[in-house]
This record gives sequence, C-alpha cells and structure tokens, in this order.
Amino acid sequence: RHAGHRPMTSDWRGHVPQLEDLARKLGLEWSPVVFESVPDSFMTEIAVYGLPVRMPHWSFGARYIYQLVQRHMGYSRLFEVVFPGNPGHAYLASSNGLADNVLVTAHVLGHADFSKNNMLFRRCQEQVSAHIIEHAASHARQIERDIESHGFKAVEQVLDAALSLEQYIDLDRALRREPYPEYQAAAAVPPDDTFRARFAILEAGTPGVSQSRKLRAPLPPHPERDLLWFIATYAPEMESWERDIFLAVREESFYFYPVFATQIMNEGWASYWHARLLREADFIPQTTYLDAVKCHSDVVRPVATGEQVALTINPYHLGFTLWEEIVKKSGIESARQIMREDADFSFLRNHLTRQIADEMGLFRYRRQAQGPVKVVASEIEELHESLLLQKYNFGAPRVSVIEVRNDGTLVLQHDSQLDGRGLDADRSRKVLEYVKRVWRRPVLLKTIDAAASAIEFSADSTEPAAA
Repeated sequence: RHAGHRPMTSDWRGHVPQLEDLARKLGLEWSPVVFESVPDSFMTEIAVYGLPVRMPHWSFGARYIYQLVQRHMGYSRLFEVVFPGNPGHAYLASSNGLADNVLVTAHVLGHADFSKNNMLFRRCQEQVSAHIIEHAASHARQIERDIESHGFKAVEQVLDAALSLEQYIDLDRALRREPYPEYQAAAAVPPDDTFRARFAILEAGTPGVSQSRKLRAPLPPHPERDLLWFIATYAPEMESWERDIFLAVREESFYFYPVFATQIMNEGWASYWHARLLREADFIPQTTYLDAVKCHSDVVRPVATGEQVALTINPYHLGFTLWEEIVKKSGIESARQIMREDADFSFLRNHLTRQIADEMGLFRYRRQAQGPVKVVASEIEELHESLLLQKYNFGAPRVSVIEVRNDGTLVLQHDSQLDGRGLDADRSRKVLEYVKRVWRRPVLLKTIDAAASAIEFSADSTEPAAA
C-alpha cells in the first residue's frame, strides 16, 4: 500500500519553526516529527490499518468500508494521524486549509511531547522500537514472502488467528520473554530442620536419585494472559514462519497499547497545547487565528449541545476540560508530572470530580427496551468505572490459558467475575476455530452463561456444553 505524498504549502510551512520555538519556550520536549501531506483516501487507510504500511488482512478492508461510510455521512473527518517514535510521523489530510494545518501542527507537538515523556509510552517504545513504521513495513514484507512461499490461504489462516487475539498481551511482562522452566523448583528445606537437611545431603550423593525426583512443571504454571506469546511459544506443530507472524502481531500490539490506554489524557493534552499555542502565537495572521479557533471549538465540543443528550463521550472534550482544570488549580509543572506518570485509569479516578462531572453533564444511563434512556447512577465512582469499562484488558474480555492437557488440548478460562462482561457466543466460537487451526489440537473455553452456570465452548461444537 503506497500513496503519493506532496509537500505542504509554503505559507503553512513558514509557521512550523515558529510554533516549534514557542512550544520549546513553554516547556514542551519532543523527538523530531516528520510532517507529510497525503490524500484523504490514504488518511483513511492509515487510520484503519493503524500504520502507513502494515500486514495485509481482510479485516482491515471491512474497517476501511465502515470508516469511508462514516466520512461520507459527515460523522467523522480526519485532520491528522500521528505515530509516536524517534522520529515521529504526522500525516495531514491534503484537504486541510491553512488554519487547519496551523492548529494540527500545534496539536501534533502536544502529542509528541506526551509520547516522549509519558512513562507508559516510553516503556513500550523502549521494548518495541522508536522506529515502529519501519518495523511494521518489515513485517509486511515478510508476510508477502510467506504468501509467495506457503500460499495466500495458509498465511491468511495464521493472520486470522493472530489478529483475533491481538488484544491478548500482558503489559506486566516484557516483550521478549523466556519460556517457563520445564521442571518444578525443588522444595526448600526449612533452615531449622536438621534431619531433612542431612537426608537431602545423602540423597544428593546417590546416583540417579535427584534426577528421578524431578517433576515437570504444569503448563502453564499459572493462568497466562498473553495468548499470543503462549501460542507462539507452545503450539505443538506451529512452523517457524507462523510463529513469526504471531510475534509480529504481538510486537505491534505492544506499540498500540499506550495509544489505547491514554487516549483521553493524550488527546486532551494535545488539545490543551494547541489551544495555548494558538493564543500565544502572535505571528499567526488574525483571519487564520480565528479560523483555527473555530476548528478548535469543533474538536473539543461535546457530542451534543442545547437540549440534546449525548450518549457518547468526546475524549478530546473530556481530556481538554480536565487538563484546563488541573493547570488552573495546580500549575503546569504539576500537570506535567501527572502527564508523565498517569494513564487514563488513574487520570480519571484522580481528577474527574463530582463537580466537574456535573458541569459537563456526565451520567450513567441505560437504554430501555422501547428506546427511552434512563439515568441509572450519578455517583462519581460508578461514573469512573463506566467510562473505563471498555479500557480494561485492552478492551477485550479477560481470557487466560489455564491448562494444556496430556492430549494437547488447550484450555482457556474467561474470568467472568473479574471481567464483569459476558462473551459473544458467535464471536467466541469463531475465534476458537481460528486458534485451533494453528494449535492443531482441541481448543476449549470455559465461561458462564446468563444464568451464571458453568459452560464450555469448543472449536468443534456449535453449542456450548455444561462444564
């Protein structure tokens, strides 16, 4: 996937170094950013694929059609797409006007400051690479070679399985992990048990005894949340090129996680700084400034106005409102410390107060069967959890590997109690089918039904069985 790029207009380019100088004076720090103007159609591709060049798969085409429909119906417009890194890359829509590009440049500098200094971004980039665009392009080229060597259908089946599990990584573990120990560790002898200590010395001196007492460790030794890593490491008959695809998808998921986990903070931070930079940029012509301010208002406005009720949250609006309040109350240095240390979980819980929620008109609701909307709670803690619900576990149900049986059966467990969400039965069966193709043994998924009874999905059955 390629597209022709063209340079920005000279009048817009002239403001870039001025905005960068102003941003530095105000304390922003960022890695270099490469700006490119691309056609609107390519912008849509970038937004859908997540990267300018990425592994080919039919699911991206489905997302592209959806995004295209949204754009043509006027529900969304893409001004820019930013990829953190060193250097970072910012793609701007060629349909942007001068005022749009001035605002977007300031917005991108806010994003670049955030991604360089936020600890979650830094940790993931240190493990993956600051050159993710080049890495993703390398993955795409490798998959093209795999298609030539093994055929399109074989590669597509592996991608089906890997991409269906792309949210199942474990950020508490390193990107590059060693396999589990093959044998259980020997039990330690209590320091005050002299008899056992003497017996252990005698046993160690007997040929073959210690070897015979070695016990194989269970697989996995504990519930394993990183399904991509586990399958790539332990699938019984997986070929090396298949493992490489799984690990490539996993690496890209590590890159995307901070974007997902800090969306409200990050978009709010970039919006705060584009607004502030515009206010203090006395070099921008008055007409351009007024047009840019109007664009800013469109970006950070609530989804609904007046007597309307908005049933979705605009992350730009929520983040911008919270950062303005934090800076006003505590100053910019305190705001920068929060930016460095927090993700959306702690950011909302610590800084979205009842007063701010009331001023923004935020509430929890339930849509009733005939269509009316009913407010069900206004307690701030419940509002926090409602806003954060879709962020847990990278937005996916919490599923772990709990066992590999002697016959090779892979057993997965849905933690319904901790997760608080049910499973989509049709989607679950489809994912199990994908996984079985690469695991090449039976695959089971344990969960509960609507009546809280234990059930078990199988890749070989259309209906769940009682567990």
